[in-house]
Order: sequence, then structure tokens, then C-alpha cells
Amino acid sequence: MSAAPVPAQVVPPPPVDTASVPFVVFFRSQPVGREDVAVIRQADGWIVRGSSRQGPPIDITTRVAEVIYDTEWRPRSMLIDGIVRGQDVTLKTTFADGKASNVILVQGAPQSKVDAVSADTIVLPNSFLGSYAALARRLQGKTVGAELRAYIAPQAEAPMRVTAVGTERIDTPKASLAVTRYTIALTNPPPGGELQLFVWIDAAGNLLRLSVPAQTLEVAREDIASAASRTAAFSAPGDEAVQIPAAGFTLAATITKPAKADGPLPALVLIGGSGAADRDETVGGVPVFGHFARDLAAAGFVVVRYDKRGVGQSGGRAEAVTLSDYAEDARAVLQWLDKRKDVDKKRMGVVGYAEGAAVAMLVAARERNRASALALLAGISTTGSAVVLERQKRALDQMQLSDAERAEKLALQVRVNDAVIKGAGWDGVPEALRKAADTPWFQSYLAFDAARAMRDVRQPVLVVQGELDTEVPLYHADGLVTYAKARKGAADVQVVKVPGVNHLFVAASDTEVSKQATSAVAEWMTRTLGHR
Repeated sequence: MSAAPVPAQVVPPPPVDTASVPFVVFFRSQPVGREDVAVIRQADGWIVRGSSRQGPPIDITTRVAEVIYDTEWRPRSMLIDGIVRGQDVTLKTTFADGKASNVILVQGAPQSKVDAVSADTIVLPNSFLGSYAALARRLQGKTVGAELRAYIAPQAEAPMRVTAVGTERIDTPKASLAVTRYTIALTNPPPGGELQLFVWIDAAGNLLRLSVPAQTLEVAREDIASAASRTAAFSAPGDEAVQIPAAGFTLAATITKPAKADGPLPALVLIGGSGAADRDETVGGVPVFGHFARDLAAAGFVVVRYDKRGVGQSGGRAEAVTLSDYAEDARAVLQWLDKRKDVDKKRMGVVGYAEGAAVAMLVAARERNRASALALLAGISTTGSAVVLERQKRALDQMQLSDAERAEKLALQVRVNDAVIKGAGWDGVPEALRKAADTPWFQSYLAFDAARAMRDVRQPVLVVQGELDTEVPLYHADGLVTYAKARKGAADVQVVKVPGVNHLFVAASDTEVSKQATSAVAEWMTRTLGHR
């Protein structure tokens, strides 16, 4: 007699990727918060789960966030519970029959909203940036032209289109990661217009980094966001990694030389913009300085670009740094070049981009012997305080606020600026906002005055500006030229306004810096620094 067959036991696959992964949230290149995100594989689908704490100006704490998908990444439900600018907010959403049914509780008061959505929409609530882990999984294998749909919960569904796909390498202290960078155009409902996103994923489809340049927002996995990491987004012929001694630490840099080096050559130092700027000045996936270095080297210059102090592979700490300290770092690069036999020490110049333009003016004033020419790219022409207020007003104008609310928020920014500059007058300013604003760097930036700085510059000056720049509007170029021409015994001054390009000197939906911008610097520096 044979034994009765034992029914096979169905064992669900074990969950994978259950560990939470920490991400750092940056706003205007400054860290403002952290999110812990887990992507969990279950027998019947996927869960993207997390929590977060984001300080001012975002000011959102997410106690729990959970988006549930089926095995094909079709959404089933979502729960977000947290505090948004001091108010308890809970969002519960179910997905069925082409609809997203939302129940929203604000301070316990319920609201309901139903939106039409695609069956395979990707759920991207603004209060949980970790939700982009689902987008990362869906992007695997996608090529240019691929179309997706995103539900910006609980607002509306928006179409997305992949406009570019590229490969990069990210070097961390523990590993070198081969990554894929996707450029995505997301079309917001009217009158929002098109928003450009950049998403970096690894070979397994894990989210590594997200950048939204128009919102100056970035999220990066903690190991990638660390000061010891470097994204090798770009390399040019003639690139060589070097270490440059500075004030008690070394600056990690890349020197790019022309293919044919005939005797000592003119040299240029590229000075990066605000925040955690790496040597390539990579913003939204565009290696601005990588492209400038390539084209300037092709024009016959030795070019040095470097990770800012405390960024990438450079040493030093950025917590107490000021614009003056950044100027000293750039001076260290000039002094290092001055000792090289392949550099003509009488033909060296500095090129500053954005905040780096302000730093470059300070460098030029202190290095009149070593720096013989100054190029300012997208530089401000007012005080830093005026620029901060200008940007705050522009941001508020894009929000659905009453005139009274806008005036109140702008008045708060004025109080903050005054308190930072004077070191007093913090009454009525939230403690978290004071902590974020009361830093040596911000004080030095607010107090910077382009008109005063230009009076100490004696070198010839080139001003280059993108005509579509909204971060530093075009009138700043005219202001810098006015100040440069007003100097006693003013040297040569020239301005180039590049049509059709933005703050990164690229055209819309492009990732290549305009040749007109790089050529303007190359041709002017060649003429100004002269020949041996």
C-alpha cells in the first residue's frame, strides 16, 4: 500500500529589500532633512514605505508613508500621515476602476476628492519623496521617448516622457557604482507647464538620486550624498585628477590640458556655485564645468576645476565657511598653478559661475599679480540680501496664496536677513528657521555687495549671461558691466548675452552647455591674456 501523496505546501516568496535606506534631502543645495525608504517585495506586489523629517522651508514631518502596488506596479492604495507646516494631515487613497479616491484629513476635518488616473499610474505625493523609488523601478530599461503617467497625489495625473538616458559612475568610499541617469519631462496641469526631472538608478532599479532643478530640490541616498562621494558624470580628453594643498586640507581637482602642449600655456581656474558644488558643477545632470573645461582646453588653456571645500573628495569642513574662505581656496589653486612649469604664470585667469562669480571678484582683488583676467558667468550685481528677497518673492508669486499671506512671508524673510546680518533681532522668527539661516556662509552671502567688490577689481572683466536665466535675471549682467566700467582706470569690459539658454547655459530639454557661452570665454581670454 503506497502512502497517500502529501499536498504541496505553497510558500510565499520571502520579502526582499526590506531594510530602510536613508536619503538626504537638499533645498537650494543645503541639507534640510532626511527620509528613510524601504522597497518591499511581497507575494502579491510591492510596498514603498518610509518616514521623513524635512525642516524649513519645506517643513514636513511624515510619520508613516506607504504606497502599495500589485506585482505589475499598478497602484492599489496609499496612506500618508504627518505634519505639514504645523498641521496634522492624513491622506488615504484607494485606486480602482480608473479612479483615485482620496480622503484628506486636515486637523481632523475630512475632505474627499476623486481623480481620473491610469491603471498603471505611478503615485508621487509631494510629501513623500521616497515614492520616487517606484518611478526608479518603472524606468528600468526605458529608452528616449518612453511615456509614463504620474499621479501627483492628491492633485492630478500628469504625463511624463523620457527625454534623455545616460550612464555615469558614482564613486563612494566603499564602492564605484555604475548608474543610469534618466532625464524626464513632466507636464503639470495648466498653468504649471513642463517640469524637468533627473533620476539616477542602479542596475537593480534602486533609486539613488533625484533632482528637480526648477525647485532647487534634490534627494540623494546617504552614501552618495556624503562628502567623500563623487559622481563622475563627465570626463574630457586630457583630464588628470590632482590634489591641491589648501589651508590645512587638500582640494580634490581635475586639471585638463590641451592635446598639444607647446611650452608654458595660459591657465584658468573655474570657481563653482552655491551649495555642495562638485568639480564638474553638476546641476540637474548637466556638468556645466565639465563642458567649459573641455572647450577651454581645446582652445589652448590649462583648466582646473575642483570640488568645493567639504564636498566630493575635497577635505575641509563647510559648516563655518564664508565667501572669503572660498576665495582663499581659489587662491590656493592659483598659487599651485603658479609653481607648475607647464603654466605661463603671467597668463592666468579666474572664471566664476553663479555664487562663484562673487567669489571670483574677491579672488581677483586679492590676486592682482597672479590673476590677469576675470570672467563672471551668471553672477549677481546686487547684494546677496536683495537676491534672496528677489527669489523669495518669485517663489511666493507661484504659490496659491493671498496677498496678505505673501506679504507676511516676505516680511519674515526681511526680518531673517536683517537678523543674520546684524546678529540680533530674532524675535518672532521660528527657532528652526533661525537655526537654518544663522550660519557664517549665509551671513557672508547676504552682506556681499557686488558694487563694492567690483571697485577693488583691476583686471579686465568679461560678463556672460543666459538670456533665459530666471535664477539670476538678465539685468544683473548690465549691473556688473556698469560697475566694471565705473572703476578708476577701468580695464577692458565686455558682456555677452547668450540667447535661448538658462542659468546652466543650456537650452530647454538639453544637457549640453551652449558652445556660444564656452566660445565667448575662450575667445575673450585668448585675446585678453595674449600670446607669449
